[in-house]
Amino acid sequence: MKLKDAIKELRNSSKKRKFNQTIDLVINLKEMDINKADNKIDEIFKLPKGLGKPTRITIFHSENIKTDYKVLKQSDIEALEKNKKELKRLIKETDIFLAEPKLMPVVGKYLGKYLAPRGLMPKPLIGDVSNAIKSFEGGVKIAIKKSPCIQTIVGVESMNDNDIEENINAVIDHVIHKLPRGKSNIKNVSVKFTMSKPVKFEV
Repeated sequence: MKLKDAIKELRNSSKKRKFNQTIDLVINLKEMDINKADNKIDEIFKLPKGLGKPTRITIFHSENIKTDYKVLKQSDIEALEKNKKELKRLIKETDIFLAEPKLMPVVGKYLGKYLAPRGLMPKPLIGDVSNAIKSFEGGVKIAIKKSPCIQTIVGVESMNDNDIEENINAVIDHVIHKLPRGKSNIKNVSVKFTMSKPVKFEV
């Protein structure tokens, strides 16, 4: 099945929900050792057509930077480690954590054991801060964790099919270039809503 047809099949076969479901892309991998450092993938990829909703970003920074996003300083980081309820809420309300390089060790020390297992360790803010932040907007996490599989958000149900298709193709192309044997390392690919069964398609 082609991707265009898979998206139509997904819409036709899925039960209507009372919320705008996210669309997940699932890439199952084969014939590669995911424990090898060279085969690890852990990055933020900017979708060409965006997420279809605002990216929820939290920034760890020592200065009062101009941004609409939540900014936490070192004292806030240390306080969060003691306030598990507030930390849990922050994690739930954040898609991407960013940090100025000098605060990365501080985040690791106080929050690493909570963020790392969820794949939410912050990405460093390098160069001009405002431009660096913009580069992460509309971004999604692409990572290989404990199993040979990549699952990431590629949009929301309310987006039009062409935009969803462009996002999916962009992610797949990016992943293929990262894999040691390219397309040969892909076992199968599927697309799904938050609360639906996956629909497979050909790459």
